[in-house]
Amino acid sequence: MKATCWYGKKDVRVDNVPDPEIINPRDAIVKVTSTAICGSDLHLYNGFVPAMEKGDILGHEFMGEVVDVGDEVHSLKVGDRVVVPFPIACGNCFFCQEKLYSVCENSNPNAWMAEKMWGHSPSGIFGYSHLTGGYAGGQAEYVRVPFADVGPLKVPDGMSDEQVLFLSDILPTGYMAAEACEIKPGSTVAVWGCGPVGQFAIQSAYLLGAERVIAIDRLPERLRMAYDKSKAIALNYEQVDIAEALKDMTGGRGPDACIDAVGMEAHGMGIMGAYDRVKQAMAAQTDRPVALRQALMSCRNGGVVSIPGVYGGFLDKVPFGSVMNRSLTIKTGQTHVQRYMQPLLERIRNGDFDPAVIITHRMALDDAAYAYEIFCDKQDECIKVVLRP
Repeated sequence: MKATCWYGKKDVRVDNVPDPEIINPRDAIVKVTSTAICGSDLHLYNGFVPAMEKGDILGHEFMGEVVDVGDEVHSLKVGDRVVVPFPIACGNCFFCQEKLYSVCENSNPNAWMAEKMWGHSPSGIFGYSHLTGGYAGGQAEYVRVPFADVGPLKVPDGMSDEQVLFLSDILPTGYMAAEACEIKPGSTVAVWGCGPVGQFAIQSAYLLGAERVIAIDRLPERLRMAYDKSKAIALNYEQVDIAEALKDMTGGRGPDACIDAVGMEAHGMGIMGAYDRVKQAMAAQTDRPVALRQALMSCRNGGVVSIPGVYGGFLDKVPFGSVMNRSLTIKTGQTHVQRYMQPLLERIRNGDFDPAVIITHRMALDDAAYAYEIFCDKQDECIKVVLRP
């Protein structure tokens, strides 16, 4: 089969690789009909996530048709259309029983590696380094899906791939980020990053009762989408002082909640932006926490800072004194996708979300290398790419 494989920094290729096979009775094999490139995939593409090996198959946003099932999979049958959540979860451990699926205790065979870096291990994740299990990803023609009796969601008849594909990751991620904000009627929420997760976080914040959502980015096409499609107030951080603008817009108090939908590769300006780039280049820190610093300093006293943006390791100059002294609450984590898939499917059917509006590019799987290039370099106003094998 064909699959998008990682060979090093900014080096991905569509190769012929062996077809996956059932190796556990709880496995299923899914023939991929649609898959997407996530902003998190760019962290792998740019070489910021450790424990990648040449030939690793990328991709954690995918859906398709079940073509084989193991003997212990009774919830699916051959021919079912399914969306597959990016966290791999057993459904039986303490954390799965608590619906904390992205920290499943049983799905990461390389838990010892993650424990060395993070203290404890998260769940396994499709196509996202050997820190999270080394599982083959979904930017391929076929995928082996472990614990297939727990994760995949059947797609109702009459719904297109583009309506439901993003239930695999970015729609639940944006929704969980907004849900963490403890939004009340009249709340003001600020969102750093107007990529796909940021767009869904904005839309979710409004659905949960926010009165105003302020979107922060530097790319005109993303700000335009935030304004036109997600109905946010758009601020370009290259044109305005964000801290001062947020104070002005909230009577000096600050937003009730702030969402960092950027993560480890934030673009900074001025001295601190240069500081982060130099330290990251020298491997003195792994991540560039520009957006996180701004969110922590801008949030009102007693507010919530929600962090769906991916961070991989160690940060410098994070103003944690601001967190403690101003009674801020931080909520973060890889998304517990399985918890949200069915409720958000109903939201889509009811017209609360139209996920397809964020898609800017549709390409064949064979074009994956080019798709990564334009997505990474922000060419051709690329915001979201969907690939079809």
